[in-house]
Amino acid sequence: MRRLLSADLFARVGISASLAVSGYLHADLYARGYRYIHLIGPSFLLQAAASFALALLLLAGPWTLRVAAGGLAVGALGAFVLSRTTGLFGFSEIGWEPSPQAALSVGAEIVTVLLCAASLLMYRTRHNRDATSKPIA
Repeated sequence: MRRLLSADLFARVGISASLAVSGYLHADLYARGYRYIHLIGPSFLLQAAASFALALLLLAGPWTLRVAAGGLAVGALGAFVLSRTTGLFGFSEIGWEPSPQAALSVGAEIVTVLLCAASLLMYRTRHNRDATSKPIA
């Protein structure tokens, strides 16, 4: 049980850190000029704010915040893919520009998704085991 708790804490801290990195990168890009791009600029600011808020809340919050963190990261990855393929709100970019922020952001979001999935799997396993070990009344 103690090992599961330390793994859970490690996952929450890791998710929080990767969200904070993603939030910082989005805020940095917003400040460097994305704020002038219609709809994209406010989206970057919203992404940064949500990432920072979830990063803080996740450290002490319930497991449902991990679902929200994973969803935020998946959404950011989806927007990244759209901005490089079909375009997003009339905005498109090519490759890994702006460099290195694009690659770092994608990396942070992939880490967030993987840690959220692992953390939720641990949570599910722990609760299934607890449910089966209780005596039936």
